[in-house]
Order: sequence, then C-alpha cells, then structure tokens
Amino acid sequence: MKGKMKAVVKTKPGYGAELIEVDIPKIGPNQVLIKVTSTSICGTDYHIYTWNKWAESVIKTPQILGHEVAGIVVEVGENVSKVKVGDFISAETHIPCGRCYQCETDKQHVCAEMKILGVHTDGVFADYAVIEEVDVWINDPSIPPEFASVQEPLGNAIDTIYAGNVAGKNVLISGAGPIGLLAVGVAKAFGATKIVVSEPNKYRQDIAKKMGADEIIDPTKEDLEYAVKNATDGIGVDFVAEMSGHPVALNTALKCICTGGSMALLGFPSDKVSIDLTNDVILKEITLIGVTGRKMFKTWYIAKRLLKEKRLDLTPVITHQLSLEEFDKGMELMKSGNCAKIILKP
Repeated sequence: MKGKMKAVVKTKPGYGAELIEVDIPKIGPNQVLIKVTSTSICGTDYHIYTWNKWAESVIKTPQILGHEVAGIVVEVGENVSKVKVGDFISAETHIPCGRCYQCETDKQHVCAEMKILGVHTDGVFADYAVIEEVDVWINDPSIPPEFASVQEPLGNAIDTIYAGNVAGKNVLISGAGPIGLLAVGVAKAFGATKIVVSEPNKYRQDIAKKMGADEIIDPTKEDLEYAVKNATDGIGVDFVAEMSGHPVALNTALKCICTGGSMALLGFPSDKVSIDLTNDVILKEITLIGVTGRKMFKTWYIAKRLLKEKRLDLTPVITHQLSLEEFDKGMELMKSGNCAKIILKP
C-alpha cells in the first residue's frame, strides 16, 4: 500500500513527541499491515515520551511510539498463512527470534534475543502499523476494539495473578496502576476470596472498588501490615501481586504474606532493592515469582475467554478515549496519575 499516514513519532532525543505525516510502511514476506482501530498508552510509551534513562539507552530516533493495538488486516506478506485481509487482530509485542534455547523450549516470551514492538521497531500510534506474523492474535469479533487493544497489558495482569493460583485465597494487589487495576478484575474472575488493594491515589482507589476490590488501603495513611492482617483474621494474605516496583511497597507486602505464601513481582524497581531474605522469605518459606510479558499464546487464550464470555468487564479501567491528535493530553494524564488505560483512536 502506498501513501501517507499520520503517526506519533519520537523525532529526536529529549522530552515529547510529534504528530507528523510519514509514509505508510512497507511489509516484508512474514509481516502484515493493519489499519489501526484502537491503541492504548502504556507506561513504556510515557517513559519514551519523557525520555527517562531507560529510553535514552534503548530508543533509536526517529521512531513511531506505541505497542498496544487492535486493527484490521489490510495487506499480508507472501509467506503469511495465519491471517488474511479483513481479520480483526491484536498484537503480542514480544518479537521472538525463534532460534534460541528459550524459543525452542516453549518460552518465546523470554527469548534471549527479544525485540519489542514500539521499542526496537516502529510502533502503532499511527493510522497503519506493521505486525510480525508470529505476533498476530486474531480477535473474536464480539470483543470491542477498545478492549481488544488492552489485551497486551491484560496479559501481564493475567500471568501475575495466574502465578498465585488464587482461587479460594486472600490476595493483596500492591499498586493499582493500570495493570494493577486489571489484576483486580482478573483475581475476581479467577475466584479469589478476598482482594485487598494497596494504593494511595484516590482516583485509582475508586476504580479498584469498581473492579471488585474488597478492601482498599492507603499505605501512606494506614499501617499496611496491620490493616491486611486485620482484614484476614490475623493470618495475612496467601498471595501478593506486586505491581508498583516501589522498594518500600515490596518490603511491606512481604510482611503481609502468611507463612508458606507467595508473591509475583511485575512492577519494575528503578534501582536495586534490599529485602530481608532471612526473616521475610526463607524462614516464612515464601515463593517469589518474576513475571514478564505474556505467555505466547496461552495467556491470550485466557484473555479471550474472559472477555468473550463477559467474565471480565474492562469498562472501569478504560478511563479516557482520545483522538491520536490528543496524544499530548494523554501523556499529561499519565503524569497526573488520574487515569487508568487511555485509548487513542486514529
């Protein structure tokens, strides 16, 4: 397909991005071109926009931002067989090499030579985007485009909660950012008995309640360990989903876990974290689980079933829908914290 399109581009190092006109990208033999119908802002996009140390070390400008997407296939490469023109798809954002030990042992999501859509390649904040066939996920047509474009972060929440085998258990979700809020809904759908959320932001506390949280604790105003044990008959929670990456939150959450419990860590600390391994992990026989990305494609099947069968309603988490031209407003909302998932529509 020839022509021009609008795209949000990181044109140069430094703060911000620009909406400019660029060529519609050409596809290779193993790629598809999609007409973007819905895309959503991730914390990664915000980091690239604000140009933090991580972005400075990874991003090569100029580059189109964005990786969470839903769209319609308009062109397919000559080797593509999985998908056809007209299909409604989303995209796994991990681009695996297909050759390394991890890829050949059913762990594509932690490929040793991983590239990421919108980080190492041009992204999806545009009218059109190129997706590798290996990353194509064909959506059920009953799923709204806004929900479909949020399946990538939803997968993070699913894998984090799935790690805790939470049915019939008491759960603490530490940090109610967008993925933490999705995790509340997932924990509810998976049968958690009591869901406690630790979050200081009032705006997000309210959303957590709508997503199914039973107890909301502001750790800046209450003693989290005391409040959690008070809410769980003095036992503590069986499982913690640590979504914040904050060192204090992580350490406090460890103390909220009952002996023999577990914690899955998704939040990224900005630096090294010191924890009391002897007293908070070893002597309590706590299991710590690192979570990254989504399993290709086990997690996507779970997301599809939750959404198709209406076991999970994402409406409270989708707090803003903006045009692509309003991307700056979306980034300002991210900065304020008074948002969850922000949808951009080309």
